[in-house]
Amino acid sequence: MKTVLFALGLLAVSLLAPLRSAEAADVICYNCPPEWADWASMLKAIKADLHYDIPHDNKNSGQALAQILAEKTNPVGDIGYFGVTFGMKAKAQDALEPYKPANWDQVPSGLKDPDGYWTTIHSGTLGLFVNKDALGGKPVPACWKDLLKPDYKGMVGYLDPTSAAVGYVGVVAINRALGGSAANFDPAINFLKALRENAPIVPRQTSYARVVSGEIPILLDYDFNAYRAKYSENGNFEFVIPCEGSVVFPYVVGLVKNAPDKDKAEKVIDYLLSDKGQAIWANAYLRPARPIELPDAVKAKFLPDSDYARAASVDWGQMESVQKGFVDRYLAEVR
Repeated sequence: MKTVLFALGLLAVSLLAPLRSAEAADVICYNCPPEWADWASMLKAIKADLHYDIPHDNKNSGQALAQILAEKTNPVGDIGYFGVTFGMKAKAQDALEPYKPANWDQVPSGLKDPDGYWTTIHSGTLGLFVNKDALGGKPVPACWKDLLKPDYKGMVGYLDPTSAAVGYVGVVAINRALGGSAANFDPAINFLKALRENAPIVPRQTSYARVVSGEIPILLDYDFNAYRAKYSENGNFEFVIPCEGSVVFPYVVGLVKNAPDKDKAEKVIDYLLSDKGQAIWANAYLRPARPIELPDAVKAKFLPDSDYARAASVDWGQMESVQKGFVDRYLAEVR
């Protein structure tokens, strides 16, 4: 009998543990992973200044939206952080409610929903995050087409474009650079089919640590992750904007509809767009959403403006509208 009671006690503790963990948090932010975009520093700053605990959350944009939708009748999350196309999907699926944070007026009109359902907090430029030490003496690739060379077999990674925002951004960048359009994803599909011959690595989750360790020598990723590695990790890292061109992509936050801690969540979103919040993003090599000039010490660590001239802004609303068509083709023709 004692054994049964003990087992039941353990079961009760295991069932209550997640609840206690959730109760200990002041705000739940889905898809705020410490290894991505230096959310680790941002969450520490929020703890210091607002005294709110926000747990680390290692989802990607698609997984965050899926969880918010699954919890719609009984919301757990307060804030969603997404690549902008998933922010648009979240609004369309009634997963968010409008909130215009402090300094919202300073965010350019193309970087926010006009009703406040989502707002950009920073953006990044898509390119190649390269661990030079893991290349085995091979040259750093300069162009998208270089990745198809047999020299790089087993060395190239890209996040799953059916789920992760950065995966789809990589596809849009390749497609545009190789002559495609919103109406024609043939160049990207053909490129990814050819890349299959090189045995690419296709994770679903943020893979910063796998590049730093050398497990993925070349990853389609953003400048801010590559610069973070270059200037803060032991190793030899580079960021490359491919010779054929690339794209710039915004990341947004939105207030979950019927968020359990709405007032606190609004204060957190205010903080992300505050002078201090935007400076934290800039120091993590992200482009702030508000028109704040990057500090000289930070700008000096970026590639020159002549390289960034190859990175274009695109109509992400249009790209969101054609995303499902691409995903269907990718599942049928590439995966």
